[in-house]
Amino acid sequence: MKVAIVHDYIKEFGGAERVLRALCDIFPEAPIYTASVDKSSSALNHFKDRKIITSWFNLLPFASKLVSPLRFLTPLIWGSFNFKDYDVVISSASWFTTKGFKKQNDKFIEICYCHTPPRWLYGYTTSVNFQKYGLIKAYAAIVGHFLRVYDFKQAQKVDFFIANSKEVAGRIKKFYRRDSTVIYPPVSLPKVGEVKKENFYFIVSRIVGAKGLDMAVEAAVRQGFSLKIAGAPAGYYFEYNKLLEKAKGKVEFLGQISDEELARLYKSAKAFLALSKDEDFGITPVEAMLSGTPVIAFNGGGYKETVIDGKTGVLFNDYSVGGLITAIKRFEKMKLKTEDLVKQADKFSKERFEKEIREFIDSKIK
Repeated sequence: MKVAIVHDYIKEFGGAERVLRALCDIFPEAPIYTASVDKSSSALNHFKDRKIITSWFNLLPFASKLVSPLRFLTPLIWGSFNFKDYDVVISSASWFTTKGFKKQNDKFIEICYCHTPPRWLYGYTTSVNFQKYGLIKAYAAIVGHFLRVYDFKQAQKVDFFIANSKEVAGRIKKFYRRDSTVIYPPVSLPKVGEVKKENFYFIVSRIVGAKGLDMAVEAAVRQGFSLKIAGAPAGYYFEYNKLLEKAKGKVEFLGQISDEELARLYKSAKAFLALSKDEDFGITPVEAMLSGTPVIAFNGGGYKETVIDGKTGVLFNDYSVGGLITAIKRFEKMKLKTEDLVKQADKFSKERFEKEIREFIDSKIK
């Protein structure tokens, strides 16, 4: 069975790229097809063993920076690939309408692992809110109309959808009118041995909008608790600078860190804060629980499927600084069992992901 894996683009190593890495491990001979690659990104280190085939778009100067402004070229980018030599094409799709590839004589089966239908097309908050500018808002409205039509059309060409959560399965049903099978992403961390617990709250996130970072920083400053945030600005420093100003030197920004250091921080944290308002799935809370660290999360999106209120952490409904502070005060009165945290996280293991992906594909190619 010849398999090809298709991914939006390779620019950073987030949750979608961790899924991509796991798919590569399941299919070690499968090449990665992608729109573009940022050669300066450390994300490439995770795919050094893979053959990566980029589209013609990657030949453009500064291609990785032009993906967003030139999004109207999406149909031409994915239409340029030819998968006639493959039996199965698996797409890892979210932002860039990565699905519905052209077929010749229906030779290959297309399976779309959908992290979410493109958030910007369907009214969900995005990490960079460029549409607050009038000219860009008008541009996005025009381009968005045509790409919504295109996105729906492409979704009808997919043979089978896999959703990364029940939340996303609902979006696939709503926007594409298609059924899907939920297979949760794989979660794993390096082994780091015993680590002493410390008195700080922890967040792992790109320094962008729509992640609740401003809410966490304001709560930390107001209440005086220790907060550490790991993650680098995603090329747009205005959000980072805004947070620095709000933090008044009382929040520790760690920048990009290694997986080993990340695992140590997860283990040593008092609790992990997960504050996106409508997260697609959310790997980081599960990583925290795998490390034996409780999670304080907004009761929305994929967090509802991973965090058990009162057992592995706290879910809160009031999406505000006050709501977060109330949740933290509630958490500080609780006693949670480490074994319950790890047991819950084990439901999302890499081994389980590989088994479910293999079984799904085997059931569809018979």
